[in-house]
Amino acid sequence: MTNNSIENIAGGGARQSDLRENPIHWRRYLSFSKDHKVIGIQYLITAFIFFLIAGLFSMIMRAELISPALNLVDRPLYNGLFTMHGTIMIFLWVFPCMVGLGNYLVPLAIGARDMAFPLLNAISFWIIPFAGILLISSFLLPSGTAQAGWWSYPPVSIQNPSGDLINGQFIWLVSVALLGISSIMGGINFVTTIVRMRAPGMTWFRMPVFVWTVLSAQLLQLFCLPALTAAAVLMLFDLALGTTFFDPFNEGSPILYQHLFWFYSHPAVYVMALPAFGIFSEILPAFSRNPLFGYKSVAVASFAISLVSIFVWVHHMFASGTPGWMRMLFMFSTMLVAVPTGVKVFAWTATVWGGKLHLQTPMLFALGGVVMFLFGGITGVMLGAVPFNLHVNNTYFIVGHFHYIVFNTITIAIFGAIYYWFPKMTGRMYAEGWGKIHFWLTFIGANLTFFPMHPLGLQGMVRRVASYDPQYQGLNVIASLGGFLLGVSTLPFIVNMVVSALQGPKATDNPWHATGLEWTVSSPPPVENFAQIPIVTLPPYHYVDSPDRITQASAQE
Repeated sequence: MTNNSIENIAGGGARQSDLRENPIHWRRYLSFSKDHKVIGIQYLITAFIFFLIAGLFSMIMRAELISPALNLVDRPLYNGLFTMHGTIMIFLWVFPCMVGLGNYLVPLAIGARDMAFPLLNAISFWIIPFAGILLISSFLLPSGTAQAGWWSYPPVSIQNPSGDLINGQFIWLVSVALLGISSIMGGINFVTTIVRMRAPGMTWFRMPVFVWTVLSAQLLQLFCLPALTAAAVLMLFDLALGTTFFDPFNEGSPILYQHLFWFYSHPAVYVMALPAFGIFSEILPAFSRNPLFGYKSVAVASFAISLVSIFVWVHHMFASGTPGWMRMLFMFSTMLVAVPTGVKVFAWTATVWGGKLHLQTPMLFALGGVVMFLFGGITGVMLGAVPFNLHVNNTYFIVGHFHYIVFNTITIAIFGAIYYWFPKMTGRMYAEGWGKIHFWLTFIGANLTFFPMHPLGLQGMVRRVASYDPQYQGLNVIASLGGFLLGVSTLPFIVNMVVSALQGPKATDNPWHATGLEWTVSSPPPVENFAQIPIVTLPPYHYVDSPDRITQASAQE
């Protein structure tokens, strides 16, 4: 979104010198701040800490899987590790990270001074570290942490061999319920902010695609998340109070839980993926110096993905005694999602086609993410077909597909976004060379880790096991080495971000010569964002054909 005409509509407004009083002392990020920018950074840093913890769990699992025999951790601990890895990566890494980016960027991108409900915004953040610490603390319980997987299917999840009221599964359910409440609060805030607080002239089709995707994702969150929260509360009753909602031995229905869980948890993939698509739609035009091809179609496709994704959850249950008519219906709806998604991929391809590409770190992550998403999308269509789905059900093919979406697409997009908006958030430039090293280590490591899982699944290796048939060892060794490389790849990122934030070269207000209201304010932005509320007069992605502009900007480093 761009605007070269900034006019004062606030009747004098605050002085720019007052608005630029934006102390960036680290203590701000430990405070109960209501500034959306501080909250955004708090989300990002907190989420990254949990990302490191979950990544450590995955490396322990990959170390166990180097050899077929069980020789590093016992089975209960292994079950706890993959349960916590999945739960933390989804609920404490990707979700909070996307909410953090949205918190920081959405008010700036639409010309608002803050989020609609600043106090609610702060409360919704502080629930996150509390719930995360509570979740991880379950490792300290005598009975250990939850071991039923991040999906927590009954009847396994409602068993309590220890007899303790406070057990790992109990803590898991309380944590997930708290995280759900936080997400609902955030969703209300985002939707209200985008619908009610856009600057004058910021019509629907002048909004950046990133804002469209955040709106689509949060509407989906508000509609579907109550189902998961309700399922968690009902399961908590079964576990702690002796009710039998999901107990198959007392006329309860485990299938009902699966419906409630997947009614949210498959759309949740799009709650995570839609903002990633928005990130690609911001970075690719900026570094190809082309307007986003088919902007209106891309924007509408975000809502189409959100709508269709509500009706696809049963494809996770094709092997759960699902009747034939339901299989056919949800096979069709699952494949239908590929249509609006394909619109986006076509638009991204057309945007970079013939453009003057500048292969800096954000662009590398965006291109790499799109390429890997294309592969993950193809395997997703394969899994939508009932016969193939039943053939690879509960195998490593599912694990490989899922990680190509959640890590190879969404996490890659998050890294690209951090590099892209790092100068705006910190007022400093990162080290480009170290950024490219981070990209190539991540790209190679991600594909080494998750691609071998597809042939493993096709050959019949089941997931969620700590020991396996020796015939699968070769590909598991490759996947484990790739996993270790992924772990190493975070080191240059951490060093680059910390050192650059403290000592990096000063960034200009718009180092990428990008469009968007966030690039019209200082870096970092002033407390109230805009000295004068902007009036938006130009279409989005109004790029000037200038091949050397980004090159000159990055030369400041």
